[in-house]
Amino acid sequence: MALITALRRRPARPPGGVMSLAEHLGELRRRLVVSSLAVSAGGVVAFIFYGSVLAFFLHPYCSMVAAGHGSVPGSGSGCNLYVTSPLDGVSIRFKMAAYGGLMLALPVVLWQVWRFITPGLEKKERRYAVPFVSASMAVFAFGAFVAWVTFPHALRWLGDIGGPHLQALYNPTSYLSLIIALMLVFGITFEIPVVLVALEAAGVVRPEWLAARRRWAIVMITAFAAVATPSSDPFSMLALAVPLYVFYEVSILIGRLLRR
Repeated sequence: MALITALRRRPARPPGGVMSLAEHLGELRRRLVVSSLAVSAGGVVAFIFYGSVLAFFLHPYCSMVAAGHGSVPGSGSGCNLYVTSPLDGVSIRFKMAAYGGLMLALPVVLWQVWRFITPGLEKKERRYAVPFVSASMAVFAFGAFVAWVTFPHALRWLGDIGGPHLQALYNPTSYLSLIIALMLVFGITFEIPVVLVALEAAGVVRPEWLAARRRWAIVMITAFAAVATPSSDPFSMLALAVPLYVFYEVSILIGRLLRR
């Protein structure tokens, strides 16, 4: 009953978007409830379609095995993960449901965040907010996709660097944790150009200031990619650093267009 009441009870916003502290807390509670329900519903869907979700994350490994790398003798195609505990299957399925639920509910969560902050924005700020939110979602998805595509090369490098006498038997926890961490790091890092453009639009940073510091930007981007990449392989570091520098130049161009 409390959940239904929280969803139905929506305080009327006074003109100009001015709200009291109690009204802000009530609105925040409503947005959190809706976001939680969306994540739960997405988790149920991911739990039901667990096989498809797991196959999506296994695809980089399977493509590597299909190319003749990383197969395990006596295991057929070798495109399998190996568990060492009877409870691993249950825990992995629930973890995949949690990750999948968050990914599926991300548009709803972002919409709730947008609806919560809208009353505090002016008309001009609202006009800028929509493209910024859309660009944030797009670059995050692109970053996660780049990590997913790069992962077979990273996995091959990690398997070869130990030498030919080491035979890899991957367990689901280590494998899935690595690929999900890589996708999250790429997705979040690709948000940096959006932040730069936002700072330029707000007048905090000037495009000329960014353009004059290209050399420092290259050094910092390279160092950041080397530290932030979970797998520490050269393929992932290059896949992270090169687009970041391209986005850095694009943010300078967009900043100059915004000034005009």
